[in-house]
Amino acid sequence: MTSYDHIRYECEGGIARLTLDRPDVLNSFNVAMHGEVRHALDRAAPDGARVLVLTGAGRGFCAGQDLNDRAVAPGASRVDLGESIERYYAPLVLALRALPMPVIAAVNGVAAGAGANIALACDLVIATRSANFIQSFCRIGLVPDSGGTWFLPKLVGPARALGLALLGDKLTASQAADWGLIWRCVDDAEFAGVVDRLAADLAVAPTRGLAAIKSAIHGAAFRPLEAQLDVERDLQRELGHSHDYGEGVSAFKDKRSPHFLGR
Repeated sequence: MTSYDHIRYECEGGIARLTLDRPDVLNSFNVAMHGEVRHALDRAAPDGARVLVLTGAGRGFCAGQDLNDRAVAPGASRVDLGESIERYYAPLVLALRALPMPVIAAVNGVAAGAGANIALACDLVIATRSANFIQSFCRIGLVPDSGGTWFLPKLVGPARALGLALLGDKLTASQAADWGLIWRCVDDAEFAGVVDRLAADLAVAPTRGLAAIKSAIHGAAFRPLEAQLDVERDLQRELGHSHDYGEGVSAFKDKRSPHFLGR
């Protein structure tokens, strides 16, 4: 069992839970935490996870980059900041998108800077009503990173994306849900139960099919309709030979609940 200093990780019943655990700095990232998160993400599928829940310890989800970290401390060169994106944040975003299972961002408080955009890189974002999302980069002379300039206009349109990025205002979880930036906003008292039920449902769902849905939808932005139709054809052809498709059809015919194996 691997122990970590900056995160908590467990996998049980097909549910992997990865908790950013630097609550004294609102779970902001340093280089060490990046390494631990990537290690945990690499473990999830081999550990038998069929869904991953990403959340934060304490009163926040993630405040982005720890500006006291030596890699990006004041005085670091532009090259250093670029290398931080290239070595840590870009691979993290791509790893979340590529996981062969649904990823739930359980946003339990403030999600700021890279923390907001790492949440948006997940497949389903559920936030407490007290949470907020802040594109805080403009306040220190930077641009939204960790996919922010890609996610924001696609999710909320260019006008709202520019407002969020240029002004750095707090966006409440309720407003984020209304705008379509996140999947759902729930009352704080109901949050843990809602996340647990969703994770449990996904952990017994046809995981291979869900991974294909995730891949198809995330990749659609890069393809014209004709090419996307080909992707759908190829995925249906592949999934039509899967155990879970056969089980799903059999269960439908037998009027019983299916028992999916995720393959």
